[in-house]
Amino acid sequence: MKRLGILTSGGDAPGMNAAIRAAVRTATRLGVQMVGYLDGYSGLVRGAFVELDDRAVGNIIQRGGTILGTSRCPEFLDPEVRAQAANQMKLDGIDGLIVIGGDGSFRGALALQDECGVAVAGLPGTIDNDVWGTEESIGFDTAVNTALLAIDQLRDTGESTGMMFFVEVMGRTSGAIALHTAVAGGAAGVVVPEAHAEIDLVIERIRETMAKGKRSHIIVVAEGDEAGGAFGVAPIVGKALDRPYRVVVLGHTQRGGRPTMRDRLVASEGGAMAVEALVAGRTGVMIGRQGGRSVEVNLRDVVKNGHPPVNTDLLRLAQQLSG
Repeated sequence: MKRLGILTSGGDAPGMNAAIRAAVRTATRLGVQMVGYLDGYSGLVRGAFVELDDRAVGNIIQRGGTILGTSRCPEFLDPEVRAQAANQMKLDGIDGLIVIGGDGSFRGALALQDECGVAVAGLPGTIDNDVWGTEESIGFDTAVNTALLAIDQLRDTGESTGMMFFVEVMGRTSGAIALHTAVAGGAAGVVVPEAHAEIDLVIERIRETMAKGKRSHIIVVAEGDEAGGAFGVAPIVGKALDRPYRVVVLGHTQRGGRPTMRDRLVASEGGAMAVEALVAGRTGVMIGRQGGRSVEVNLRDVVKNGHPPVNTDLLRLAQQLSG
């Protein structure tokens, strides 16, 4: 391996820049050149990249988003397009590729390896924390802390007005952000897409706490819930309890901002290990977190297993502590 490429794909996540920095500086230490493809797989298809060295990645570890840009690239689903991209990589002297992204991004990386013989390594970069084989993905910790800050601020006005607040957090079909935010934020209830009885439980629990004199309630709702997110859940609960409410959608604020120490650490370890794996001749791996350590995970297993199951212990804890 003399020359490696790196790209960020799908939704941006705080900590992606820390991963890029670690990968580039590890490559430099090992005598390997690094290029960064612009705007994810779109840049790979167009052959659009920039040379990266130690100075190019200086002063980026604290920045959210990704300096390389990211995008969705539906044309990469076409095998002919993938073949053209792989051929261009060879012409440019690129020996391997590091992909930072989620499940869909890894499917593209695995297809490049299987169809075109490209050596690939993946880093789970998504605030949703919905990648199999890792306990935490790059950006997840920052997204949860951003949501927690909003809840802490809403609690003040909730106590003042007696208003119920339904806070919608991101996560697509995963309730990971909602669950962690609800427990850490002391929410009165949580609604996630992986379980379907929470709304009745939320109503029952809030009714009990109202009878005891509780004045304000904050309910965390995952955007992907089948009830329609916070705008679907809030009217049901508000009508059942005959209480005024407001809906707060945090949306893309959770994607931006300075990455936490946790995300910088996870990203830095992952970026370094991805380069080391490729240089050592190991391809088709993802650098995940298991048991508090960064480890290599078979990328084929990651893609095959899809999204991890909901953390039922955390869901029970959220319900137990609500009120």
